Amino acid sequence: MALTTLPASAGADEVVEVIERDGGVIVEDFVDEPTRAGLESDLRPILANLGFGQDDYFSGTKTRRLGALFKHTRHAQAIARQQHFRAAADHFLCVPEHIFLGPDRVTTVPTVQVGVTQAIDIHPGEGSQPLHRDDSVWQWRHPEGGRQARVQVMVAVTDFTADNGGTLVIPGSHKWDDDRAPRQEEAVPTEMKRGSGLIWLGGTYHAGGNNRTDTSRFGITVTLDLSYLRQEENHYLSLTLDEVAALPDDIRRLIGYQASEPTCGWIERDGIMRDPHFLFEDGELGAAQVSMGRRETA
Repeated sequence: MALTTLPASAGADEVVEVIERDGGVIVEDFVDEPTRAGLESDLRPILANLGFGQDDYFSGTKTRRLGALFKHTRHAQAIARQQHFRAAADHFLCVPEHIFLGPDRVTTVPTVQVGVTQAIDIHPGEGSQPLHRDDSVWQWRHPEGGRQARVQVMVAVTDFTADNGGTLVIPGSHKWDDDRAPRQEEAVPTEMKRGSGLIWLGGTYHAGGNNRTDTSRFGITVTLDLSYLRQEENHYLSLTLDEVAALPDDIRRLIGYQASEPTCGWIERDGIMRDPHFLFEDGELGAAQVSMGRRETA
């Protein structure tokens, strides 16, 4: 079963429908050519000065990786804002829940946050990763129909093929429970043109593929995660406050400088639980007090 490829003109509902069925979908022209070229020109020189991974199990010995992408290239912002990606994250992650505060029934809706930003350059001779689920970083459990923790994208900076390490995916594996192990013969390679993006769920088994060509396979992965989970990549230490302050408002919020309902992620100032985004609002704290959810009529 090959992965479904949709045109950039596809609607959000169509993208979500395929992900619900297969656990992942390829979207053509996920980013435009100036963005793709900008990512490559900004990041290739940095990657060229980095060493290869140090293990042949997961990081690889012929793969270069770079994190904290928002401080290395402004073009990474376009990935986090891409309409199909954000629509999928809203659908799978921003699911309302109900709690009680005394007699009041309260609706809370989590926001999303960027959990990982990473450039991955797989060089010739690199072997395949073991098939895995990325939401295992939280030891997430997978009863069918359970809540998702992550929606992820891999953007093809160069073409992805079956021979150069195009990401291996097991379609439908997001519906498996945790007693079923993945098998290599169940995985299919991601084949997509540069600028395209593979969107998949944290519960979908996947892996970096074996590069049997004489050129590297360059991709960029970004995750959107439930905002009340700990981020896999520690953006608070990867970027200085000055670097965060230089980012656009929406990107600052996405990397964690925003509380999630009902109260997750606050900081105390003057005895008040504050949304951390007030740090960048010149002391205008009124709108930044932590929300306790939306009260309903019981």
